Amino acid sequence: MEALIVTLFIIGYIGIALEHPIKVNKTATALLTGVICWTLFAVFQYQKIDFISEQLAHHLGQIGAILFFLMGAMTIVELVDAYQGFRIITDRIKTKNPKVLMWIICWVTFFLSAILDNLTTSIVMVSLLRKLVPNKEMRLFFAAMVVIAANAGGAWSPIGDVTTTMLWIGGQISAGNIIITLLLPSIICMVIPLLYLQFTLKGELGNAADTTPSTAPSHHGHHAHSDKPIRGSKLIFFLGVGGLISVPVFKTLTHLPPYLGMLLALGVLWVVSELINPDMDEAEKRPYTAAGALTRIDVPSVLFFLGILLAVGSLETMGTLHHFAEWLDHTVGDQRIIITLIGILSSIVDNVPLVAASMGMYDMNIYPQDHLIWEYLAYCAGTGGSVLIIGSAAGVAVMGMEKIDFIWYMKRASLLALLGYFAGAVVYLIIQPYLAVHH
Repeated sequence: MEALIVTLFIIGYIGIALEHPIKVNKTATALLTGVICWTLFAVFQYQKIDFISEQLAHHLGQIGAILFFLMGAMTIVELVDAYQGFRIITDRIKTKNPKVLMWIICWVTFFLSAILDNLTTSIVMVSLLRKLVPNKEMRLFFAAMVVIAANAGGAWSPIGDVTTTMLWIGGQISAGNIIITLLLPSIICMVIPLLYLQFTLKGELGNAADTTPSTAPSHHGHHAHSDKPIRGSKLIFFLGVGGLISVPVFKTLTHLPPYLGMLLALGVLWVVSELINPDMDEAEKRPYTAAGALTRIDVPSVLFFLGILLAVGSLETMGTLHHFAEWLDHTVGDQRIIITLIGILSSIVDNVPLVAASMGMYDMNIYPQDHLIWEYLAYCAGTGGSVLIIGSAAGVAVMGMEKIDFIWYMKRASLLALLGYFAGAVVYLIIQPYLAVHH
């Protein structure tokens, strides 16, 4: 039975990785894999059905906490975006020097992705790059650096990357500690590729005036639209960002699960968005309310997490992951090496199931909260995805928006991302003993 379920899991996994060639959305594959794994488990172990139902309910509780957290966060970000709130930041970037602009873009991406999340930040930054860097060839380098900076920025914040969020909600890491321990390694992970590009980056940003006349009217139309700022955009921006940042604070003060803090922030923002334009009629108001934002969030990716976490949960309940961890310990021995490899692996396969599996592999009684394993896993799974463009949600989004070629990224950016990844890993392993003493 176990062999059959593991085989199915691996087939599902391959299906997810090959989403584009086989033309089946990874959410469909993930949902099928998750449901079939549990079904087989229940059919084969029919005498244990009460135990299985209990375990399933337990896993659903954990998964639900992550999904509602993500849905809340996505809705808040969509709402801020509807009010064009991010222009408060993006409109202030004025430089024409490519190297200076590269630094500014990367730092903004780094800190934004810690507050929003790396996927949303990449989308916001790439749409900004289209205005700032008309030269396509140059823009690809910028876009590649946005992926690296967004993943590095997401790793050290409890709300910046889905995997860090999972570890935080699961209790493997605490919010304050992960920020202190991973901030420096994450900065190094971004700065090393940046420094390299300082010496090798050649070319101009290009002029907006060079564009063909056919794009002029739409360009003009966009300006006419942006002359009239949307009422309440500043308020929604600060409320939204404030709401996201307050979630870790809420958890620390009340000891309630993070998703409640996120739903509280969403509720407050929802009320404000309903009251902000009282004179508009319903249809006009709809895009600017949370109800409108909810229709725009990425529900397939929420269901993808549901499917994949269910599948991993079945392997955890059967004890497969625990045996696998023991086998790894005997063959590789050093946890640091294992986790470094998990990070590299997350550039090929999705880091969500990898982290979910690792959470099932290592027992929290042996590896308590804020143990080296969990912190290092947050860093490696968060930043390792930058090595290939398909390795992270941010990369896939940027790839779609800018039509970046897989091979182009591999030639131009993979080595840079790898250098940054290892540099940050080394820094973490050096400072970790000192930080652990001070707790």
